[in-house]
Amino acid sequence: MTEQRKDILDMLAAGKITAEEAEQLIAALERDQAPAVAGHDLRPKGKVKYLRVVVDATDNGEPSRVNVRVPLQLLRAGVRLAALVPPQALVKANASLSDSGVPIDLTQLKPEQLEALVEHLDDVTVEVDSPDATVRVFCE
Repeated sequence: MTEQRKDILDMLAAGKITAEEAEQLIAALERDQAPAVAGHDLRPKGKVKYLRVVVDATDNGEPSRVNVRVPLQLLRAGVRLAALVPPQALVKANASLSDSGVPIDLTQLKPEQLEALVEHLDDVTVEVDSPDATVRVFCE
């Protein structure tokens, strides 16, 4: 039982609120709490440290699994290092990325923008299910 739920029940027992008010408060608490998802999706709250990519697939009838865990500190360091790359090299890298179908402008990456992105990554979970593969991307 959560502390908030216990407080509501204590107020009800003390006669400070009616049963109907207690029911409304408990319903509001349940709406505010994050819905529980499958057991392997539960992540401790706090500062995210890793970007995780998990792929479960079937290749020629054989099950295969890819499990990649990338420290976000590595991403932060990469953005800082990009500032040291000569502009002409970034132009060539952008052209190569664009030719490969990745429309990213490396000259626009700024460390402060990355921090804002990382702060919001805790809320991101991407799941793709297909007949022969499941892909999950999330932070932990």
